[in-house]
Amino acid sequence: MVGPDDTVYPDVAGKLPGRGIYVTADRTTLEKAVSKRLFSRGAKKQVQVPDGLLDLLETVLLKRLQDAIGMARKAGKAMAGYEKVKIMLDRGEARVLMQASDGSERGKGKLSTPSDGKWIGFLTADELGLAFGKDRVIHAAVASGTLARRIVEEAARLQGIRQIDGSTPAAEKDTGNA
Repeated sequence: MVGPDDTVYPDVAGKLPGRGIYVTADRTTLEKAVSKRLFSRGAKKQVQVPDGLLDLLETVLLKRLQDAIGMARKAGKAMAGYEKVKIMLDRGEARVLMQASDGSERGKGKLSTPSDGKWIGFLTADELGLAFGKDRVIHAAVASGTLARRIVEEAARLQGIRQIDGSTPAAEKDTGNA
C-alpha cells in the first residue's frame, strides 16, 4: 500500500486506505520488486521503499499468525504440549499439527500429521510459545474450523516470506483442507 507520503507500507490485512499494490507472499518475488523498482510501476508514480521492508513484513505476518493461534487457544480450539496434542490427534479432533523447528526430531517423529490436515514446522519453540503465553512450545495442535483455516493461511503467507538458513522457505508437509 502506498501512503500519502509516497512510501510503501505493508498492509497484510488489506484494510488501510490508499492505493494498494498486490504482490505474492514470496521473498524472492518481493526482493525482485524492490530491486527493480516495480512498486513505482504498480503505483504509477515514484514511491519510496523503506529499508527493511521485508523484515518488517515478516514481523507483521508472524504477529498475525501468533494472534490467530492465541485466539484459537482462548477459544479452546488449540492445545500445546505433547500429551494434549497426542490426545487431540488420537481423537481425530486436530486438523493442524504445529511442531517447533528447533524441537528434537525424535520427539516430533512420534506425532503424525492428521490425515486430512496440515503440518506447520517452521516456527521456533519461542515463537510458538509466545502464541500460547509460554516460554517455549514444541508441539501444538488446532481443531478444525475457521480459526484452523486462518492459521493455515497466515502460516503459508509467513512461510513464503521467511527464509530459513539463507535458502528458500521450508516446504510444508502434507496438503489438504484444515
